[in-house]
Amino acid sequence: MENQKKGASYQQLLGIFVALLGAILFSTKAVFVKLAYQYEVDAISLLLFRMLFSLPIFLGIALYLSQKAGSYRPKAGDFIQIIALGILGYYLASLFDFMGLQYISASLERLILFIYPTLVVLIGVFFFREKLSWQQIIALILTYIGIMIVFFGNIEIGSKKDLYTGGALILGSALCYAVYLAGSGRLLPKMGTWVFTSYALTVSSSAVIIHYLIYNQGFASMDFPWQVYMYAALMATFSTVIPTFLVSEGIRLIGASNAAIVGSSGPISTIILAYIFLGERLTLVQILGGVLVLGGVLFISLQQKKKKVQKKEGVEA
Repeated sequence: MENQKKGASYQQLLGIFVALLGAILFSTKAVFVKLAYQYEVDAISLLLFRMLFSLPIFLGIALYLSQKAGSYRPKAGDFIQIIALGILGYYLASLFDFMGLQYISASLERLILFIYPTLVVLIGVFFFREKLSWQQIIALILTYIGIMIVFFGNIEIGSKKDLYTGGALILGSALCYAVYLAGSGRLLPKMGTWVFTSYALTVSSSAVIIHYLIYNQGFASMDFPWQVYMYAALMATFSTVIPTFLVSEGIRLIGASNAAIVGSSGPISTIILAYIFLGERLTLVQILGGVLVLGGVLFISLQQKKKKVQKKEGVEA
């Protein structure tokens, strides 16, 4: 029984660490985008480069796993779900995010986008009949109070039309990503992290490429400075490929809802990285908000671990 407790605790802590590291790496995307925008690259082209550099890695992993003995073989129904989740998770979510940023500030975008943990929890409650615990409610309250403190003073609102249009697009992005997280939480246990993620991101990358070709009626001029391609490659590796697998593994270990809550630390990571690499100012208010967000993540992690241990003790007794 003692070994089982240790195993459960280790899995919980590992899942938290993996999901948190994935969230931090995902947050580097904003830094790479800002650095690349200094060289006058448009958003669609930069998104294309990100996925072009990512696609060979995901496609190679998918092909390797398809030939590996003992690897899970997706069925027809699995492929339908993979295609749907791949399009939602890293194609539509990214597209809506980039479009929304044309209308509202980055601070407001971040605030709206990071309601996705709440959406993941609600999807689980209404569609998968999961119970909403008080621990999750408290953690969500703490994390969102922290996010509001961080961004409240930086919100810049233009016209109401721009606000509504941009807000709706970012909300659509958050909803797409939430559905992806909730859906992947159902497929990951039977497919495994590597199989599911490689297939899903292959779909997402292909969708971005197809969209670009249709939008530009072929490949437009790609005569950009070499720095653009360097930042796109770094973004593909450290902001896409690696964190995608980390977050998927975190979902497998601690569940979609808790992985999403841990991912709420992403805005704080963005602020810190922007302060270090972009010279953006880090205020006392931002530090206070960061403490609340991380406190909420820690609270849900400790309470969830305690709940699992108590449940196992009750069964074994």
